[in-house]
Amino acid sequence: MTQSRLYPRTALAVLTALNLLNYIDRTVLNAVQPLVQAEFHVTDAQVGRLTTVFLICYTVAAPLMGPLADRYSRRVIIALGAFAWSGITLLTAFVHTYQSLLIRHTLVGIGEASFVTISPTFVADLFPESKRGRVLGVFYLAIPVGFALGYLIGGYFGTRYGWRAPFYVAGVPGFLLATVMLFSPEPERGQFDSIRETVAQASGGFFRDTIANVLRLIRNPAFLTATLGMAMMTFAQGGLLVWMPTFLSRMRGYTLLQANKLFGAIIAIDGTIASLLGGWLGDRLLSRTKGAYYLVSAASMGIGIPVMMIALFSRGPTMVPGIAIAGFLLLLNTAPLNAAILNSAGAHIRATAIALNLFIIHFLGDALSPWLIGKVSDRSSLEAGFITTVIATAISSAILFYGSRFAPPIAGSAQYGVTHSEVKA
Repeated sequence: MTQSRLYPRTALAVLTALNLLNYIDRTVLNAVQPLVQAEFHVTDAQVGRLTTVFLICYTVAAPLMGPLADRYSRRVIIALGAFAWSGITLLTAFVHTYQSLLIRHTLVGIGEASFVTISPTFVADLFPESKRGRVLGVFYLAIPVGFALGYLIGGYFGTRYGWRAPFYVAGVPGFLLATVMLFSPEPERGQFDSIRETVAQASGGFFRDTIANVLRLIRNPAFLTATLGMAMMTFAQGGLLVWMPTFLSRMRGYTLLQANKLFGAIIAIDGTIASLLGGWLGDRLLSRTKGAYYLVSAASMGIGIPVMMIALFSRGPTMVPGIAIAGFLLLLNTAPLNAAILNSAGAHIRATAIALNLFIIHFLGDALSPWLIGKVSDRSSLEAGFITTVIATAISSAILFYGSRFAPPIAGSAQYGVTHSEVKA
């Protein structure tokens, strides 16, 4: 294998591994929430607030990281961010109050924002545009597998050695991978884009350029509909991922270890298949319609609504299959929607687009849903709180069906061929 072919695959492997550790660290808290509540004597709303605060800081930091990455070395920013969250993860050993745990989650959110904001743009420049969905499917395998491992690691180590122990798993490997990333070459921005930008990057200063680019993205219907649809999907996914182990142990009679093993296994299997299939299906359907990435996600979300009802409100033998199928349909959207976001923006503002996308989807999505579900649970039940996730799924499907008409034509799509000079936002 030539060096030019080896490097993209090596870089993809390193970035995917870092993404995996990122989501393991993020998910461990979900697996040990009852243990945290028992030690600190906090309510469901308070433990849900840990995830909410993490995501608020994450979303506030993301808009700052994106414009920096559009101007400076993405490789260096990714590595520094990985060093930061890995170090903070190890500091969990010194957490002995609810307030200090809240601060720990705040700082981790800032560190992770740099990696998650920038790494997709790095991946997009490693491979041809026609393979973008499949490549992102590999990269975003880290989300379901990381979630699954977080549940499994948290459930195993947390119940045996205390809730702090599982957080150490991602720390040391994160330092090693960050070091590898620091010395990796950086690909040329937009080198594989089939539609070349005809508008030069502005030069009115960092903040003025950033504001201009954000306004341009907000006026871009392809970006806006993909982002709003993803926000509602994130609301549903985030709420379910945070509360499902607690739901199974509290409402369905599983032990905490059994709940984490069951849900972790479902997410691992669902996510591995769904992430790869979603990216492949989106790429394949581009030959028929430019809106393929939107339509794949819209259809899976729509089909998932009745299945979610069975999964969340059934107490019989259909519950576990319902959870498995609903999880698969929700996770099918990760690669197509991220490909849609990347394709909606030009290479010179792509990191800003990802940053703005992250800000919106988390602000409207999983920064709100864990706390809201916890608040409803304190007043009623977790089942009642989960109704909000079904409503969000229906809204997401409707937005994405509408947004498919705005998808830009790219190489491989049926509508490509007459708009090579088209300007992306």
